[in-house]
Amino acid sequence: MTTIVEISLENEMDLVLAHKRSMKVADKLGLTVATQTTFATAVSEVARTVIEQTDNGCLLIGLEQYKQRYSLIANVSFKSDVPFTAADDGFYYAQKLLPEFQLTNADDVTCIEMKIGLPRSLALDADKISPLIAYFSSEMPLNPYDEIKQHNRNLNRIAGEQEEELKQSRLIDAKKTEFMSTASHEIKTPITIIKAYTQMASSMKEQCSEQVQGILTKINSQTDKLLSLVQQLLDISRMEHGQLQYNMELVEMGPFIKEMCAIIQQVLPNHQIIADSEESLWVHIDKIRMEQVFSNLLVNAAKYSKKGTVIHVRAARANNLVQVEVADHGIGMSAESMASVFDKFYRDKDVLRTHAGLGMGLYITSKIITDHQGKIWAKSVEGGGSTFYFAIPARSAATNG
Repeated sequence: MTTIVEISLENEMDLVLAHKRSMKVADKLGLTVATQTTFATAVSEVARTVIEQTDNGCLLIGLEQYKQRYSLIANVSFKSDVPFTAADDGFYYAQKLLPEFQLTNADDVTCIEMKIGLPRSLALDADKISPLIAYFSSEMPLNPYDEIKQHNRNLNRIAGEQEEELKQSRLIDAKKTEFMSTASHEIKTPITIIKAYTQMASSMKEQCSEQVQGILTKINSQTDKLLSLVQQLLDISRMEHGQLQYNMELVEMGPFIKEMCAIIQQVLPNHQIIADSEESLWVHIDKIRMEQVFSNLLVNAAKYSKKGTVIHVRAARANNLVQVEVADHGIGMSAESMASVFDKFYRDKDVLRTHAGLGMGLYITSKIITDHQGKIWAKSVEGGGSTFYFAIPARSAATNG
């Protein structure tokens, strides 16, 4: 059946819509007034009987082609525990009015189909039916009640489309995460092998010239970068699946920060890292994951700062929290970047060509801090540097677990 009109049957006001639309469809098809009235009356009788027993009915009015002839059809379906039969008053009268009437029950749904053959003289075809469908799809509401129904129907349609888009977006995101996890595992193995062979070759100093040793050092350095990227992809995959594991322990933040800064200073020889912390700042953290946090923040600060500049790391108590800040004197960020800097794969358009990266470090950092029941934020001025802050719950030195 080609549907022309659809009306939900919820209350008595829908009877008016069912009758008027039935009349109008028959009129637009060019049927006589007597036939229009007969068809609309039969539809109204069935609709009235259904509305008396349930509020979930649906009326479809449309056309069906059999060979060279078309029929006008009204199909009413509904779910109800009430056992309807063809002997019910509305159904009984409808059967008297129209030549074809069928009532069926299947899967707790009752369907009534009423059909009337159309004269061949109408010469219906697809070219005539399409404008008819377009007319009723854009028809103005028949009354205020119909206007409200149309508005609600549009809202439901939009909500349904948005829900489907969200479902598709989640599916695509899940597939993407699955791909990243699989690809990262596959890539990690050959990179590890390359790194192992590079280190083996580097250990054979007597057999390698200084030039070869320099090349091997560069290969090893780039391999480390690749492994870091692969590890970030794996971390994101684990985060998306809720599989990132934490081994929490009580740690004094001051010594931990100084140790981290000393280690990272070795890989950032062109910047000076200055660490300052209040004493007796105890926190409950996963040390390995928190090392990732400091590594990401400090390397990020160095990446966007000129050589020779200072990076300050400070830790202090703020009420019942330990607040840490990492401040640089780099290029800073725009307000637009500030709003998205912790989003997955976000890269500022102004640094895409000048600074390498995939936009994963700060996203992973924010997730780790959140998993530590903390919060992370940033302040920045374009051309005046950036400061990243995070705060996690402070603990007592006597805290156990």
